[in-house]
Amino acid sequence: MTSTRILAAVVGLALVLPLLIWGGMAGMVLLVCIGGVIALDEYARMAFPEDNLFALAWMTLCSGVVVASWLAFPEHLAIVAGGVVVLSMAQVTLRPGDTLDGAADKAGRYVLGVGWIAGLMPFLLSLRALEHGITWVFLVMVIAWMGDTGAYFAGRAFGKHPLYPKVSPKKTVEGLAGGFAGSTVGVAVVKMLFLPQLTPLDVVFYGVVASGLGVMGDLCESMLKRAFKVKDSGWIMPGHGGILDRIDSMLFVAPTVYAYAVLVHGA
Repeated sequence: MTSTRILAAVVGLALVLPLLIWGGMAGMVLLVCIGGVIALDEYARMAFPEDNLFALAWMTLCSGVVVASWLAFPEHLAIVAGGVVVLSMAQVTLRPGDTLDGAADKAGRYVLGVGWIAGLMPFLLSLRALEHGITWVFLVMVIAWMGDTGAYFAGRAFGKHPLYPKVSPKKTVEGLAGGFAGSTVGVAVVKMLFLPQLTPLDVVFYGVVASGLGVMGDLCESMLKRAFKVKDSGWIMPGHGGILDRIDSMLFVAPTVYAYAVLVHGA
């Protein structure tokens, strides 16, 4: 299983890195759009197993509006977000199904899907638009994936104390510590090579606080999968699950890195 995970990760990076490095903002938009549609499809299959095609179409439409607004006129994004919520609730009201028992839950699932995926993924676009933008995006990937790698190997080697068994039985306190260590080492390497302006305090913040929020993103997806009674969000990456299983941490890390970069570094 470990070799399968590594091979899948290498193949995934081989597909993503060229667009990220040489594709500019257009490449970043393409990655976000493709990844976002796949993630929405996985979410639709979990949250709307009996009506997933309609759910995917509706959430993709709403998400497209959100992302386009993020790119074209971000100062009015709050208006667009409000409109998406209103239209989603109206759509469920006009198409509630045979009974009204699950209508409120259905509306919530629509809003959650669009807000979670289309609301958080565009922070990668905001990071890419900053000076040294590619490095900030790479930092998000390093925090999330080095944290996941450190947690995986530390958990396998030393894991004894469950972290949150109700939501994620395999996660351990030792794995969490290994994740923090992996993220911090990764951030320190990024600092030495690409972001010398980072201070030791910044390295600790990104390696522990941002990484910790990435763990929360992972736990949130685990909670949803348990609520929807599925093991993995999808199958696209053997040994890793679906796209959501790979980016759940990044969805929480990206806005954290962006806020800190803008507010503290003035990026």
